Amino acid sequence: MVLIDRIKYFFENNAFGVCAALGEKLGIATSSIRLFFIYASCLTLGSPIIVYLSLAFVLNMRAHLRKRTTIWDF
Repeated sequence: MVLIDRIKYFFENNAFGVCAALGEKLGIATSSIRLFFIYASCLTLGSPIIVYLSLAFVLNMRAHLRKRTTIWDF
């Protein structure tokens, strides 16, 4: 059981955070969104993985663009 908890902790902390961001935005449980991506990926032969990775890219770029730095920041 400890190994399962460690694996779960690893993926929750090192994933892109797409499901968590969608869950916060839509007010849906994160676990429901994760299950949707898993089942949809199985049924459609992996096409939601492309959507997931594109959302991860957009969230990553948004995080970088929101950082406002000035000339004086080093």
